[in-house]
Amino acid sequence: MDGILVVDKPKGPTSRDIVNQVSKILGTKKVGHTGTLDPIATGVLVLTIGKGTKLTEMLQASTKEYIATATFGIETDTLDTEGTIIKEEPVTLTKEDVKRALKEMEGTYEQEVPIYSAIKVNGKKLYEHARKNEQVEKLPKRTVTIYETEFLTLKENRATFRVVVSKGTYIRSFIRDLAEKLNTVAIMSDLRRTKQGTFPVEESHPLEEITKDIKLISLIDAVSIPKQETTGEILFKIKNGAVLEFTQRAPIVLWTNNGKALAIYEQDGPKIRPKTMILEQESQ
Repeated sequence: MDGILVVDKPKGPTSRDIVNQVSKILGTKKVGHTGTLDPIATGVLVLTIGKGTKLTEMLQASTKEYIATATFGIETDTLDTEGTIIKEEPVTLTKEDVKRALKEMEGTYEQEVPIYSAIKVNGKKLYEHARKNEQVEKLPKRTVTIYETEFLTLKENRATFRVVVSKGTYIRSFIRDLAEKLNTVAIMSDLRRTKQGTFPVEESHPLEEITKDIKLISLIDAVSIPKQETTGEILFKIKNGAVLEFTQRAPIVLWTNNGKALAIYEQDGPKIRPKTMILEQESQ
């Protein structure tokens, strides 16, 4: 069983919990995911099955769209509703304030990761430091891009908005930084991933609807790069991971044969080299 499965993650379980449940349902241990969602978050969780796990890195690099709600005037140690409140203050905001701050957030910047995250510092995940009350002198930063923001609603101190971001963006941190522009503090009180790459939430499957007979998205349909069919001598060379002269139609291509994914090749000067070997077999 090879392919991609898009799950509509419910609130509560971790992304790893969903992987384990789907692995049990499908009867395969080769299940991965392409972007963690916090337990309190819902929405698109793209799972890679079988040889689909070879595409995990490529799919992780996709842009992500979220609908998020920020509650202003409250700060917690986890930057969301799950943490301990460390600060509360009165706040008065207008729609214009929030719209302006959202627009100012668009672009590329260095985002400090949350202390409650899986990023490693000194060989240990940050949340492990946090749970042991160990001080981390300087939290790591990541270069992230906020491609698009859209104000949706404001009710008292709770603002809901849509945001499209690059790989590695923490929405909890985005909300913290958004609040700084408004001279206050805030936490993430709700989050729903509505799209990852080309996979919208409307095409995702609720966990209770997943069975061992569910139809997966094919590896060929899962990637949005040019495809090129091959036979004969070139087929033999690609199956063996050979370096070839640059003859493909684009700098990066998924080579196929009889509807099956073989390998992703990318240009390297006058040559093309394998980036990812897949070698999906014909169904017996």
